[in-house]
Amino acid sequence: METSNEKIGGLIAQIRQERALTQAEFARKLGTSQSAVNRMEHGKQNMSLETLARISDVLNKQLISVTGGAVNLRIEGGHELKGEITLKTSKNAAVGLLCASLLNYGITRFESFPRIEEVYRIIEVLESIGVSVKWLPNNGLEIRRPEKLKMEKLDAEAARKTRSVLMMIGPLLHDFSSFKIPYAGGCKLGERTVAPHLYALEEFGVNIVATQGHYNITVHKQPAGRVVLYESGDTATENVLFAAARTPEETIIQYATANYMVQDVCFFLQKLGVKIEGIGSTTLRVRGVPFIKKNITYALAEDPIEAMFFTSAAVVTNSKITIKRVPVDFLARELLTLQKMGLKIEETPRYKARNGQTDLVDLTIHKHNGKLHAPIEKIHPNVYPSGINADNLPYFVPIASVVHGRTLIHDWMYENRAIYYTELSKIGSQVELADPHRLYVTGPTKFSKADVVCPPALRPASLLLIGMLAADGISTLRNIYTIQRGYEDLAERLNSLGAHITVLHGI
Repeated sequence: METSNEKIGGLIAQIRQERALTQAEFARKLGTSQSAVNRMEHGKQNMSLETLARISDVLNKQLISVTGGAVNLRIEGGHELKGEITLKTSKNAAVGLLCASLLNYGITRFESFPRIEEVYRIIEVLESIGVSVKWLPNNGLEIRRPEKLKMEKLDAEAARKTRSVLMMIGPLLHDFSSFKIPYAGGCKLGERTVAPHLYALEEFGVNIVATQGHYNITVHKQPAGRVVLYESGDTATENVLFAAARTPEETIIQYATANYMVQDVCFFLQKLGVKIEGIGSTTLRVRGVPFIKKNITYALAEDPIEAMFFTSAAVVTNSKITIKRVPVDFLARELLTLQKMGLKIEETPRYKARNGQTDLVDLTIHKHNGKLHAPIEKIHPNVYPSGINADNLPYFVPIASVVHGRTLIHDWMYENRAIYYTELSKIGSQVELADPHRLYVTGPTKFSKADVVCPPALRPASLLLIGMLAADGISTLRNIYTIQRGYEDLAERLNSLGAHITVLHGI
C-alpha cells in the first residue's frame, strides 16, 4: 500500500512535470539538491509544513490535500515600488482560447500561457472529457483533442468554479446532438444572466433547458444567418464566434464586443482558416470551416487589466515604475482619465505583440507626490471601445482614495461589485455607498494596516492588496484564491518591484 510520503511525492512529481521542470531546475528554484528532490518524489524523505509551503510556491500550485487551509498574504506596507515589470498574457483571452481549441482536431499549441487558477480549472474540465493537455517549456501549452469527447465524464466540480465553461457550448454544438454543462460559477457579482448566450445560440438550432445543477443542451444544427446579441458581452460574443467557426454559411454578428479577448479569439480562429471581417468593430462577418484539423501555434497578447493593476499600485504607493508590453488601445481611456487627474505618464512608440496584431507600448508611471485631484466627471465603464473597461474600473477606487477631492464611481454593469468596494474602508478609505451601483470616494486618506479576508470577487480582492501595499505596518490578506484565479506569481512579482510580501499557507 502506498504511504502518505509516496502519495505526496507522486503529486509533487506530477505537478513538476506539468510545469515542464526537470528535477535539477526544480531543485534550484527550491534551494535544495536534485538528490533531495528525487527522494521527495519517491516518498523517501519527510517534509515539514514549511517545506511543503515552499514547494507550493515554486510549483504555483496549492497542495491543499497536504497543507490544508487557505493561502494568505502577509504584507509589510509603506514601501515605495521601483523598477520594471513585464506583463503576463491575458487571463480572459486564455480561457476563451482553451474553449476554442475544441474546434480543432489537429494539435493546438499556445505560447506564454498564463498559469492561473482559472486556466487550471478549464484544463481540468478538458482533461476530464479526454483532451490531452501538456505544459511545454516557457509556459507553452499543447492541446490534442480526441476524435470523440467523453462528455459523460465531465468534471462538474471544476466546471462550477468558473463561468468560462459556458463557452464550451459553442464549440461542442458542432459534434453533439445533446450534452450537459454544469451551472457556471466564478466571481460572485450578482445575477449575471446567461440569457445572451441562450438567445444567440438558439439561432444555430441550440435548445438549452436549465435543470437542477446542469444545462441540458440539444442541438438541431442550422445556419444562423444574422445574430443580434441581446447583450454586448465578451463571452457571449466568443460563444457565437465558436458556433459560427464551423458553420460554412456566413454568420453576421451584430452588437458584438470588440474587447481584447474577443480580438485574440478572432485572430486564433483566422489561423484555423475561419474567415472573419470586422475585427475591432461591433459587427463581425464570419464564414466557418465545416471541419478543422490543423497543427497551429498561437501567441496570445498581454493583459491590459494586469497593466491597470500595476498602474493603480504605482499611484497608490506614490511610486515610479515602468510596465512593459502594455496593450495600449485597451487602456487608452483609463490613461487619459489619469492624466486629466494630474498623473504624468510616458509611453514608448508602439510595437506588435507576438500575435502580430495587437499594439503594445512600455508605460512609465511617475510619482505624483500627493498632487493628484479628483476627476471633474464621474468614472464609469462602458463596452469597448466606448469607455473604460469594466474590469479596469475597480482600480480607480484605491486611486480615488489618494487624490484630493470627491470621486463618484458608477459601476452599473454588476449588481454587487460596488458593495464590495466598501471593503476598502477596513484599511482606511473614505467610501460612501450611494446605492448598489454608485460609490463616493473622498481623499486623500492614509491607508491603515488590517487583517482582512478576501471578498469572493477577483477585482475587489486585489484592491485590498493594493491598499495594504501603501499602509504603514503589517497587514494580512486571507484566502487569496479569488486573486489567484486571475493573477500569476503576483506576490513574487510585486516583491521584484520592492514590495515586502510573504505567502503563508494554511494559517
